[in-house]
Amino acid sequence: MRLPIPNLILPEAFYARDTVTLARELLGKVLACGGMSAPIVEVEAYLGVDDKAAHSYRGITPRTRVIFGPPGRAYVYLIYGMYECLNIVAEPDGTPGCVLVRGVSTVSGPGRLTRAFGITRAQNGLPVFDAAGPIIIRDDGWKPAEIQTTPRIGIRHCADWPLRFVAPRLIPSKSNF
Repeated sequence: MRLPIPNLILPEAFYARDTVTLARELLGKVLACGGMSAPIVEVEAYLGVDDKAAHSYRGITPRTRVIFGPPGRAYVYLIYGMYECLNIVAEPDGTPGCVLVRGVSTVSGPGRLTRAFGITRAQNGLPVFDAAGPIIIRDDGWKPAEIQTTPRIGIRHCADWPLRFVAPRLIPSKSNF
């Protein structure tokens, strides 16, 4: 078995699809920022104006403008006045949707993740497909051995929607054998 092939940065078009598909496809992809990198193992999908738990539910505001913009951008916001959270914008330009990155293989919890990787609101709106950018998502050849689907956690509205996806174990993709 060969090890995964590193550093294939995902193009902008990868993100321009429905939010649930993107959420599932981000599992196993590698988040790189601040000199650190690790595969994504936990995400949650937020579905735009039809999802009361989504920041975009009430429409475009200065805070949510990024979510309504082009796909493949970082949406970074402060929660509880102390933790920043990283989301990746999904859907074509003008259609809101984003995926919260809840955990990577080395760090669990969205607030701990952003602290460990040095992700702040200063990166809000920046593309995650720019090789020179501070936040990059790439395909290093890993895929989930399985995907567990559960309700989202830590929210009040639409908490029972099965939009949290977890990859407890990653394996090399078949293209790397």
